[in-house]
Amino acid sequence: MSNPEIDKRKTFAIISHPDAGKTTLTEKFLLFGGAINTAGAVKRNKANQNTTSDFMEIEKQRGISVATSVMGFEYKGKRINILDTPGHKDFAEDTYRTLSAVDSVILVVDSVKGVEEQTQKLMEVCRMRNTPVIIFINKMDREGKDSFDLLDELENSLKISVCPQSWPIGQGYTFKGVYNIYANQLNLFEPDKAKVTEPVIQVKNLQDDLLKQYLKEKELDKLSGDLELIEGIYGPLDTEMYLEGLLAPVFFGSAINNFGIRELLDTFINIAPSPSTREAETRVVEATEKNFTGFVFKIHANLDPNHRDRIAFLRICSGKFERNKFFYHTRLEKKLKFSNPMDFMANEKSLVEEAWPGDVVGLYDSGNFKIGDTLTEGEKLQFKGIPRFSPEIFKEVENRDPMKTKQLEKGIQQLTEEGVAQLFVQQPGNRKIIGTVGELQFEVISFRLENEYGAKCAFRPLTFRKSSWITCSDKKILQDIIYRRASNIAYDKDSNPVFLADNDWAINLAKRDFPEVEFFTTSEFKKVETE
Repeated sequence: MSNPEIDKRKTFAIISHPDAGKTTLTEKFLLFGGAINTAGAVKRNKANQNTTSDFMEIEKQRGISVATSVMGFEYKGKRINILDTPGHKDFAEDTYRTLSAVDSVILVVDSVKGVEEQTQKLMEVCRMRNTPVIIFINKMDREGKDSFDLLDELENSLKISVCPQSWPIGQGYTFKGVYNIYANQLNLFEPDKAKVTEPVIQVKNLQDDLLKQYLKEKELDKLSGDLELIEGIYGPLDTEMYLEGLLAPVFFGSAINNFGIRELLDTFINIAPSPSTREAETRVVEATEKNFTGFVFKIHANLDPNHRDRIAFLRICSGKFERNKFFYHTRLEKKLKFSNPMDFMANEKSLVEEAWPGDVVGLYDSGNFKIGDTLTEGEKLQFKGIPRFSPEIFKEVENRDPMKTKQLEKGIQQLTEEGVAQLFVQQPGNRKIIGTVGELQFEVISFRLENEYGAKCAFRPLTFRKSSWITCSDKKILQDIIYRRASNIAYDKDSNPVFLADNDWAINLAKRDFPEVEFFTTSEFKKVETE
């Protein structure tokens, strides 16, 4: 049975290669939804001119998004939940985790640069989960690639069928606007970064006389020819294929100038999926089930520098979340209640009395949560799909101020539980090793340790370049590899043994010497007790 609260919710992430305009697009959605009144100038380094969704101090200094922001607003009777993700490749893992918490995705592509490396990687993660994707081709107000060439590039590079739902009239200095194929509307281009543009005219078809008042004959002929070609090549939108993750509707526009956004948003609320099912380890959970379930996909310490707070972001999967009600924490096997659950509008928070599937709630956390933790009304359940990936850069933590050892321990513990990086501990000596996918993460850790915890550390580079989680059905054999290869063994935050190696050759050698041991490059595997 459908639930109107679930049907009205659309929870999605905006993803892109850095600088394609993702954070700008997020802000413009908030502008359309009336959640903010004026758009801020994007990525200026003055503190008061930052986009609504970049609010960590280091993000303001560097002009990049490094943490996922959560924002909710109402639009045309729908409750829209946007998860804005880090574009920078060094923070890809935070983005992968965020994709486990959404029902669909909007992928932003720069019309000048086309498909970039990070775009391809993000698309692969969407494909792993069959996540429905809408593509927004941004920066049409600049001289860039031909629109048909871009469509071919999207299909070839991202391995997905496409279907244009809006079409640009001109490009760069000749950019006049977009024709909304989905709704037969023409929206003419007026560069205005601060206000929302309304569609200028609505027409039944391209033969409408009204069009001649706005477009030259040459422009009309080109648009008419382009649309004929589009219909012949791509045909009408197959919504079922979109929902299965096989076909991407494509929109064109200029996010910074508020152009082509309404076409995208109006189509999105019509076709994007509402919350439906989630896979747990033992069964599939339906959004319409009566009992509450949800999982933590992100933890963020010190969102507010004035208060030492730590917030766990919970995605609701089924039932209804209620303030001050006891819920069951399946890993700790204990009941918890939350008196101050939070709703987010970027850096503004408000109290939540109740929330429904698709919503993301912030829970104040005193150290109960790890990423992937599940809350239920009593059922022993664990949701799937928040893996940790094998890092590529490993450095040992060296304490620069012995007087602040406790603060350093706490900071490293909290930041790695947030998922900024992975922590491995090696014996003897309790050596702490941080594993990341990029150098920038070490900069973020160092900056936050000093500014939020008052601790200073240095990172000593190690030669390790590969890591694999190891397990074996025979505990004796597992203990044997741990003992014989002690210099290669460390333990992750859940005390699982991890094999660290300088290269693939070393891992292959270990596989040959211990054929019964299984090696995994993600943390999703069956655990074996070694004690």
